Amino acid sequence: MKKISLNTQILFGVLAGILLGMGFSGLGQESAVAQNGLYVARLIGTLFIDLLKMVLIPLVFTSIAVGVANLRAHRQIHKVWKATLGFFIFSMALAVILGLTAANLFRPGEGLQLAMFQDAMRGFEAKQMSLPEFFAHFLHSLFQNPITALAQGDVLAVVVFALLLGIALVVGGERYANIIVLLQEFLELILMLVGWIMRLAPLGIMALLLQLVATQDTALLATLIKFIVVVVGTTLLHGVVVLPLILYLVTGMAPLKFWRGAREALVTAFATSSSSATLPVTLRCVEQHLHVKRDIAGFVVPLGATLNMDGTALYEAAAALFVANLVGIELNLMQQMIVFFTAMLGAMGAPGIPSAGMVTMVLVLQSVGLPAEAIAILLPIDRLLDAFRTAVNVEGDMVGSLVVQEWVKSTHHDESVV
Repeated sequence: MKKISLNTQILFGVLAGILLGMGFSGLGQESAVAQNGLYVARLIGTLFIDLLKMVLIPLVFTSIAVGVANLRAHRQIHKVWKATLGFFIFSMALAVILGLTAANLFRPGEGLQLAMFQDAMRGFEAKQMSLPEFFAHFLHSLFQNPITALAQGDVLAVVVFALLLGIALVVGGERYANIIVLLQEFLELILMLVGWIMRLAPLGIMALLLQLVATQDTALLATLIKFIVVVVGTTLLHGVVVLPLILYLVTGMAPLKFWRGAREALVTAFATSSSSATLPVTLRCVEQHLHVKRDIAGFVVPLGATLNMDGTALYEAAAALFVANLVGIELNLMQQMIVFFTAMLGAMGAPGIPSAGMVTMVLVLQSVGLPAEAIAILLPIDRLLDAFRTAVNVEGDMVGSLVVQEWVKSTHHDESVV
């Protein structure tokens, strides 16, 4: 008998959690069965969340350090990687701004208070700061003793140190090849741990959803539908309007021509929800259908499958504001700016493995003090949203390769690309 896939197991966990939660809700809060069941569910749910938090810091650190350090192999194409990183940062920033704007405009989750998060939010303090105070505090939080930051789980400081370390490894060249190998092997070990933790995901998700359904009413369903519509609509706006507009303004290529050439990769990305699994198809479309030079395509597309995540960054920013609305917290400008940066960096640090976005979603939530337990609400709808955002992630890689080729061509008319 064929082994049941993790996605199917998670689906069963979702259904079991909802049904058990409805059953406990029907028994009433005073029932001994319901009380004991909720106690066990809290233990399992807390264990699952704690395991995710355990691997968060080493995963983000090694993913970003290794991703940046891998540029070392492409030092001969300085213009290409500078243009590539510039495009990635620009397009992801636009995506996050779009996600935050839509979440602020439509405010999904507003007015629905979730009791299961009240304990987690007791220690939350929304500190009011002036803009100068915010910048001083923000800069101070970025540059800290890396050992202290790793031990205390200060994700922003860890991300900045990982970026700087990756850049230093690029500049250092072959002298530090052993360190890069060591970091890559450590990343593989962390990914193995994530794989083990994800085996518990169906049980953890079932426990978290059981608590959620047993203590809430059906108003959550309408709120989730509104959130799905906002995220899918905003993601499609970025994929159908923003990215093709950038492509047309830089290269003059018509959107229809691009979509005809990119169709295979976009369909594959939507079906698999994996940028990494789609990579061979993406490269084929970019080189054969969209006529990007192999030197550029071979660099931009694989790097983009790791670092360029427009759809993921948009989703994580919108989801953070959705969760804030659910727990009754109004995120101020300072906190939304933190969400802006962590959504971008979290998306860049997300490895190309199933459900890795769950780990980086914890990163974004914790950056502004929101409860990591809120992923219980997001997980049941994650598979649907993942299909849309992965398609936009892959589209961003293909648009990026065309933009970088045009950019390099316009700055080096008489030089070869490499």
